[in-house]
Amino acid sequence: MGLRFRKSISLCKGVKLNLGMKSASISVGRKGIHQSFSTTGRTTTSLSIPGTGVGYTKSINMKKGFKKLFGKKEDEKKEEKKAKGAKAETAAKTSEKKGPTEEEKAEYEEYIRQITLMRGIHKQADEPVDWEAELEDKKTHDTAVKVLAGDIDTWLAVIDECRPYDDILEYGSDFEVGTDDPEFLEVEFHVRSADVVPDRELILDEKGLKDKALSKTAYNDMLQDYVCSCILRVARDTFALLPVKRVVIHATDTVLNTATGNENEETLVSVAIERQQLEGLNFERLDPSDALSAFPLNMNFKKTGGFSPVDRLNV
Repeated sequence: MGLRFRKSISLCKGVKLNLGMKSASISVGRKGIHQSFSTTGRTTTSLSIPGTGVGYTKSINMKKGFKKLFGKKEDEKKEEKKAKGAKAETAAKTSEKKGPTEEEKAEYEEYIRQITLMRGIHKQADEPVDWEAELEDKKTHDTAVKVLAGDIDTWLAVIDECRPYDDILEYGSDFEVGTDDPEFLEVEFHVRSADVVPDRELILDEKGLKDKALSKTAYNDMLQDYVCSCILRVARDTFALLPVKRVVIHATDTVLNTATGNENEETLVSVAIERQQLEGLNFERLDPSDALSAFPLNMNFKKTGGFSPVDRLNV
């Protein structure tokens, strides 16, 4: 075994100077626990329970630890600097996107699709029922006779059975139908504008997808088209189901009464639509708000203020 030289000098209570051939250390502590700090950079912690032989010793080399943090060679530093530079360059390129992501494009396309559907509800309608042809069918003959005779109870029963407005429930709700005259049918529905019409818009450009609040005029313009489009769709579906000559439609919504601070159910639009006049419209090309102006109509709308409550038409 190699020759070792060690000398301990007591400096004060609990502190000793240990001298060796190649190094020196200082020990601090008392019986059962002490630490030594060597000039080689090693720190040793010793724990023991007197009289039991049970002990624990842990050594760490502080010089190696500091070298890992601060004592790297020049070539190591250069390599690390180079790697950091490459990483920063990659991050910069990523932040400066050349265009929107596929996910952003898909989200924007879906937004445009929903807006287009909302403003074009009137473009679709139920297939017309040919009640004259239904006379030839034994199962529907009796009902067809009553429908063509203008039997109001039968009309309401057919509406209850066929539910013509169910396919637009996502846009309107609380449909109520009634009449006391076979010349016309009266329909009331809630437009649900707060649930359907967005108050923000998505914008897609070379930097990606972003959204911003719609201006009051842009929101109100969209709201008016939506409400009028719903009305035209209700009229089309009503005429498709029954041989009624006129349908009177009342569109309602929840409106804040600024005088009381309460929300009330108010009529926004009340319009009487004649079958013959409606059938002359080109639904693919018309503006729904402009189209309603050709019918007897109560509607008080301003681009800056939106809808104001109106009285219902006398029918």
